[in-house]
Order: sequence, then C-alpha cells, then structure tokens
Amino acid sequence: MAGGQQDGRVGLITGAGSGIGRAAALALAARGYRLVLVGRRSAVLEETAALAGDIPTLVAPCDVADEAAVDALFAQAVDHFGRIDLLFNNAGLALPATPIEDLALTDWRRLVDVNTTGAFLCLRAAFRVMKDQDPQGGRIINNGSLSAHVPRLFSAAYTATKHAITGLTRSGSLEGRRYNIACGQIDIGNAATDLGGGVMDGALQADGSRRAEPLMDVTEAGEAVAYMDSLPLSTNVQFMTVMASAMPFIGRG
Repeated sequence: MAGGQQDGRVGLITGAGSGIGRAAALALAARGYRLVLVGRRSAVLEETAALAGDIPTLVAPCDVADEAAVDALFAQAVDHFGRIDLLFNNAGLALPATPIEDLALTDWRRLVDVNTTGAFLCLRAAFRVMKDQDPQGGRIINNGSLSAHVPRLFSAAYTATKHAITGLTRSGSLEGRRYNIACGQIDIGNAATDLGGGVMDGALQADGSRRAEPLMDVTEAGEAVAYMDSLPLSTNVQFMTVMASAMPFIGRG
C-alpha cells in the first residue's frame, strides 16, 4: 500500500477485489490514477493493489450496506488523498436463479441492501465530498447491467435492484449539475468474471432451456469505465452498454 502523493486523479472503486471492479482499477492505474480500493475482503483488495503496480493506493475494506461504514470510508479517502474525482459504484451481489414464488424475503433484502442501498449510500457520500471540494465536482459511474433493461428468467430480485440503479443514475445526473458532478451508468453483458462467466456453461433462456453464450474479456469493461471518466466533466456518457457482441440481448426472449 502506498500513499501521500498529490498527483493524478483519485478514483474510488467498490467491489475492487475481483471481476469488473478489479478490471476498472487496473485500467485506471494504467492511466496514473490514485486508487481507493473498496470491498469486503482485505486479501483480494491487496491483490488488486499489487497488480496495479507502483501507484498510490488505499485498501479500504467496507460493507457498502452499512451507512456509518460508508461515511467513514469516504472520510478516510479524503483524509488520505485530499479529494475524490471518480466513484465507480460497482459492488453488487446476485442470487442463483429462483422463481418469484420461491424467493425468500431474506434473500430479497440482502440484494436490495447491497445492490441498491449500498449504491445509494456511496453516491450520497460522493455527492457530499464532490460538492465541497476544490475544484468542485467529479464523476460517478454506476454499474447497472443488461438486467437494468431486460430480465433473465428467475432473477426478479437482481433485476429489480438494477432497474433501481437506473433511477438513481438519472436522479444523480439531474441533481449533480449544480455541483459539476457528472453521473452515468455502464451496463455490462456477459463479462468473463466469477459472477458472469457461468453463461459459458449454459445460461437459462426465456423458454426455460439452457444455452452457452459468448463472453467478453472483462478487461474491456474496465477500459470502458476508464473511457467514460476520460471525458471532461462538461461531457457525460449518460448510459453505455458494453457486451459480448453475439450474446442474446438484442432480440432476447
């Protein structure tokens, strides 16, 4: 872990220990960002920090569903680096395919707590930091999903939380204007991660069958996040969809 340098943009990435979060962290590191790496497990965050090379990083374990922990996280990040230029609001959970009638309330609440409430808490904390820092402003990129547009079979809880992310993104984009905060959303389909890679073995289709689906390299998702933040704050990618070209999304069902 390194720190103390005052050069380079500061990016805070939740869910940075693996998958899309790690890919985004490495893409930003390659561009000279100072990074706040957030997740539940210190060990995998330290692995991401090591892969990022010789850049200033702050490894910050945090449960994003815990209001006090999130507020303390952002205070720690500002204390360490002086500001936050980018929040990649990426942390999320999924469930095994479960019909609505079998979906337990405890599982529903667990997904809402992390995927929706956690994203809100981080966005709120970022707003509070970005509106008061000098220069004012920053960028927030929320990780939606293709499920923010269309569901997969037996995914009511996950789909509902990702539709909620779109509402949060639109509200953040509107309210952020007065503080020079640009808020956008990236919707990623079939990235090769622990969460999404199972589609290669056979993804559940709308008719109940299973079929293997193409995957995209997760590094491309990280590069897409880096591109969204490469633009000046006067320009915003409001919504970006990046996906395996041949996956069943256009015409799904």
